[in-house]
Amino acid sequence: MPAAGRVSASSRSPRQGKQMTENLLGKRWELFVFDWDGTVMDTTYLIARAMQQACKALGYPEPELSLARSTIGLGEDDTMRIICPQCPRSRFGEFLVAYKNWYIPREEEISVFDGLEAMLTGMHRAGLRLAIATGKSAAGMERVFRKTGLGPLFESVKTADRSWPKPNPAMLLELADETGVETSRMVMVGDAIHDMLMARNAGAAGVGVTFGGGSPEALREGRPHAIVSTVPELARVLGVMPEMNAELRRRGLTEISEQP
Repeated sequence: MPAAGRVSASSRSPRQGKQMTENLLGKRWELFVFDWDGTVMDTTYLIARAMQQACKALGYPEPELSLARSTIGLGEDDTMRIICPQCPRSRFGEFLVAYKNWYIPREEEISVFDGLEAMLTGMHRAGLRLAIATGKSAAGMERVFRKTGLGPLFESVKTADRSWPKPNPAMLLELADETGVETSRMVMVGDAIHDMLMARNAGAAGVGVTFGGGSPEALREGRPHAIVSTVPELARVLGVMPEMNAELRRRGLTEISEQP
């Protein structure tokens, strides 16, 4: 595995350096990596409620909703230590079953944030490279890809059950190996401090989003390059407003000003 921010010359993709975009931060990024929950899809409320219900089903006190939300993206051990410290590891399997039994039937209620599908599709059509790094499981991503149809937009998907959970930099380092893009040429977009810390640990840029309920105060602790509160603001910071507007035109929708 390469050191953060580095990749061997032999592993470079032939497309590296050809599809880049200039953005408001004066950087040129070659790989755009997105978290899923609370960043692409509006899932955080239901995930936190499912954690509460699973604790209740096992006979433990329900954590505060804000506390449960703050753990989204962490690994299983860290999550359980925070939301249900009384629960022994021997009952983690029961907790997961209770969580899924409450959450999965309600997953159909969830949608992609308004404007994000157009932004991602426009980026993909323009040849920009997209990937996912999420605390979700591989099975969970398969479900949401079936629901949204967005799977083909992403050349690689990293999940917590097949890599190391955030804020470990492993997912971004694995993406560097797979894509030939140095981590210093990546930007990680996410709604939680874990996303920003993962980016920092890997030597990548971080852009925090608050439109999914992410806390600006918590995100600032991760020292991101920028924090945005709307999808158009995200497109401007990433330098992809032209790609987003091209897709909106294609759909017969109103374009968004490239100026704030």
